[in-house]
Amino acid sequence: MNEKQKSNRLISYLKKEHLLGKVLAGLLILAAIVAVIIGIKKVAFSENQTTKIGFENIGELATQSSYCTQVNVTDSSKKLFGASIPFTNSKYIYSYGITIKAGYDFNEIDWNEKGNIIEVKLPEVKILSSEIDQDSFKVYHEDESVFNQVTLEENNEALTKLKEQAQTDAIESGLFENARDNAETILTSFFGNVYDLNEYEIVFKDK
Repeated sequence: MNEKQKSNRLISYLKKEHLLGKVLAGLLILAAIVAVIIGIKKVAFSENQTTKIGFENIGELATQSSYCTQVNVTDSSKKLFGASIPFTNSKYIYSYGITIKAGYDFNEIDWNEKGNIIEVKLPEVKILSSEIDQDSFKVYHEDESVFNQVTLEENNEALTKLKEQAQTDAIESGLFENARDNAETILTSFFGNVYDLNEYEIVFKDK
């Protein structure tokens, strides 16, 4: 093989290597573009999920609680022709602390975006729980007749009435209003994680 043939072969080899290098570089660039696209899709999907979390996956949420101390008086006696029979009077005076929680079923909250206004429709606030604090029990007076003992059924009825009265007192003291105000504060915080509240106005309405 003469010098000219060697030179031509070298030139041909270099051209092939150069072309191969271009192909490899092109493949690397294409792979990088695909990776970026996949990453963008993942980010977009994640942001979409972020938009849907917040209150939509919470279920029931207590937005206000009230602690009430309720005093109960159980005073009973056996009667005959409308008059109390002697030695049958039983009387108890005692108290329990009761925690009343109010809030919302967040699955019932509807909202939609209208321009730069986010309209949120809230259902009625409701009592979520009434729990008696057993450790708070105090007895102020106890006088039970052996002829007229308080039954478990009567005691259970007394505790039920105690809870009902605690709920009534809590509501009259503004439990529902405070629960509504706190719900608006919490929801505003949720929307603030997704929307720029300098550009959007949140309007709360009743369903």
